[in-house]
Amino acid sequence: MSIEAVDSTPLDRYECGACGYIYEPAKGDGKQTAPGTPFEALPADWRCPVCGVRTKQFSNIGPVGNPSGFKSNLGYGFGVNGLTPGQKNILIFGALGLGFLLFMSLYGLQ
Repeated sequence: MSIEAVDSTPLDRYECGACGYIYEPAKGDGKQTAPGTPFEALPADWRCPVCGVRTKQFSNIGPVGNPSGFKSNLGYGFGVNGLTPGQKNILIFGALGLGFLLFMSLYGLQ
């Protein structure tokens, strides 16, 4: 019985420049490619499952959970530059929801 080392580093995701489709190696493309196939290992004739462009139109956007934006800008601001896109959405829409509740509560001050 042999034990193989498992690479636990997350695989980078790639975004289609034409339609915005994101190829996630952990999921595959759902049609031709099996889950766990890195972008670099895709066949030469592979195309975007949404719009059909070749792999040259894809750009590396990093692994899941990385902060969005340029790495050189992550230290600026009030600390929100280091948040992931999902965390930024929660922050923005949570603040909008609290603002809405504040304004709605003002109607009760007659």
